Amino acid sequence: MPPSTRSLLRSGSALSVLTLVSRVLGLLREMTKAALLGTSALSDAFSVAFLIPNLFRRLFAEGSISAAFIPTFKGYLLEDDQQKTREFLCCFCTFLSFLVSLAVAIGILAAPLIVPIFGKTEFNETVFLTRMMFPFLAFISIAAFFQGILNSVHVFAPSGLAPVLLNIVTIACAWLLRPYTKNPARAIAAGILIGGFLEAAVQAPFVWRRGFRFFFTGLKAALQNPGTRAVLRLIAPTIIGMAAYQLNDIVSTALARRAGVGVVSSLQYSLRLQELMLGVFAVSIGTVMLPNLSEYAKSSNWDMYNKRLASALDIIALITIPVTFFSLAEGDMIIRLLFQSLSFGEESVRLTLGAFNFHIAGLYFIALNRIIAPAFYAQGDAASPTKAGIFSFAVNIALAALLVKPMRGGGVALALSVSGAANTAVLFVLFCKKTRGNMKGLLMKRFTYLSKIIVFSVIALIPVLLFNKYLSGFFMSIDPDNRFISFALPLIITLLVFAGTGVFLLVTSGLHTKQST
Repeated sequence: MPPSTRSLLRSGSALSVLTLVSRVLGLLREMTKAALLGTSALSDAFSVAFLIPNLFRRLFAEGSISAAFIPTFKGYLLEDDQQKTREFLCCFCTFLSFLVSLAVAIGILAAPLIVPIFGKTEFNETVFLTRMMFPFLAFISIAAFFQGILNSVHVFAPSGLAPVLLNIVTIACAWLLRPYTKNPARAIAAGILIGGFLEAAVQAPFVWRRGFRFFFTGLKAALQNPGTRAVLRLIAPTIIGMAAYQLNDIVSTALARRAGVGVVSSLQYSLRLQELMLGVFAVSIGTVMLPNLSEYAKSSNWDMYNKRLASALDIIALITIPVTFFSLAEGDMIIRLLFQSLSFGEESVRLTLGAFNFHIAGLYFIALNRIIAPAFYAQGDAASPTKAGIFSFAVNIALAALLVKPMRGGGVALALSVSGAANTAVLFVLFCKKTRGNMKGLLMKRFTYLSKIIVFSVIALIPVLLFNKYLSGFFMSIDPDNRFISFALPLIITLLVFAGTGVFLLVTSGLHTKQST
């Protein structure tokens, strides 16, 4: 394994562990929701209510921090002028706080006008839950601001710890507050709100410990600050691209809600499984990469820039391709093990599996997008991901509208995966034109590596498919009512067989030592 790959793995290891914990807790949060709400109309109402502020979170928080704030802030750090750095932080914090506060106020007032886009089932409850959770946007945006500061100085652990707290608090509130609220959805919503506040609060001491002190300033001064203006120039095209991306969720959810009760919830459960598999490595690597790539780009160290990117692409292939094949083979068992209980019955399993098979097929492409987009942002180019996002949006909406009627949730999930692949293709074409060095040659080596991983994954899947039916039947006959015996044990055995075969193939081929740029 080359030094650049080992360095990237070391940098992201702590964040990956915390992200793994967060994703597992996120899955437990979703299991709690499944147990209390199932795929009922109330569950759909909660999913829609949380979706709306979450869309703005991705727009204001994740979009601005990834695309514009970190590259700009990294420039101030390299300039090493503490006064200018402090002024920029004050101005950007003021601007961001004003923007999200305005969005929260408008969102709360306009909830009755927004909710009907997704249908009118459980209308009043959806409006109430939307208003209840909209302040989450403000908390999480400040948390993202703190995360951007810390990541820029290569401190990643606090940003990994923050979502862990969110999930713990949400799970606790769901069970503890349920007897005191009108319905379980409101208890879960309370947990989301408290957890969002804690995400910001837990990172603040780490920011102060690094010596960054800032305060609110006048809005006019904030808008006139060169750093804020630089962020706005970078983020303007990003907002368009992110808006197109978020419209995917809005339109897809609206189509899904009209496809029948439970379809929206089944898509959310399926996406939670995909995010568990995606987030541990792709999100962590993308988070760690951006500050490094920004530094390499600003210092014109394109050799290291390309090597770091190539290593990330290889790691993503090594992780997501085997996960995809195994999940396609064992999706039914995974869903039954994690979700089937109380309100989550056979129909819920069927709906969720129908979406999951198509969601997981796009795992590799979605992971690649999480890696390639920061590579553009590091060069100060937010326009290229925007173009790719708009094209992806058009593909997704066209396919979702075409497939939702015959395939219901599966059609919406397939449309999202195909659009993710389209987004990746456009990004790669634009990247080859923009980046210095032999990027086409570098990507061809990645394609060769990817092809070998696919072949090895298919071979490793053969014993799983041969023995899966017998294992499942054997353990089911022991105790069909015990989910651990019926589903967990055969799943663990098949996973060990699959992983063992794959590792053997990697070692004997020497492929694990041949990742090169």
